[in-house]
Amino acid sequence: MAFPVAIRTLVNPILPKRQHAPMKPDLETALHLLHSLRSGTLATRSIQLPDYPFPTALPFVPDEKHCPVFLLSRLAEHTKNIHSDPRVGFLVADTSEKQVLENPRMTLLGHIAMINAPHELQARFLRYQPEAEQYMALADFAFYRLTPQKIRHIGGFAQMGWLEQPDWENVDVLPLEEETALIQDLLGELPPGVRLLGLDRYGMDMERLGKRERQKFPSMLHSADQIAATVKRLLASL
Repeated sequence: MAFPVAIRTLVNPILPKRQHAPMKPDLETALHLLHSLRSGTLATRSIQLPDYPFPTALPFVPDEKHCPVFLLSRLAEHTKNIHSDPRVGFLVADTSEKQVLENPRMTLLGHIAMINAPHELQARFLRYQPEAEQYMALADFAFYRLTPQKIRHIGGFAQMGWLEQPDWENVDVLPLEEETALIQDLLGELPPGVRLLGLDRYGMDMERLGKRERQKFPSMLHSADQIAATVKRLLASL
């Protein structure tokens, strides 16, 4: 015998959906992704068609605080947009696999501003992007830094979550002066075909036979001596 609707509801009530706690991405994984890529897509707010996003493919270099730095022409459309509204989005994605939805990628939302880059940062930029030297001599080019406010990291299908500004700000930083000295001391350790691009407390960026590589450290390293010893071991194993 069929029960009335009201009775059936009492016997088999509709249970609320289980709420899953949001996933917190691993900060170091996000940093390693940023360091492994040469370029990304910067979305600015268009002044030609107000309120529309204007995406541009651009090379970048992470600075000592792991913030993307760009060398931009003041005449470029995206630069004009930046000076009108500094709020931007920046997408970086690993495109090594064919299935784009399974690839790691990350969108950084934040503010971008022109900076007076010190000599050490300019040298770091040129190690990563040597072709930029021809533009640095032109008067209309300047350095800009993106300071993230929120970061959406996707490690693959159904692996996603947000990082916040304090996560990025609290990263342990290797000062540019220490990085410059370490790289100078390590030049004699480089195997043939290897260029050392940058060092930080979490890993080493290098170019081997023309291909960008990110070598992770086993753990975050605190001292210059620890970094030097770890880099020497990594280089010897190549």
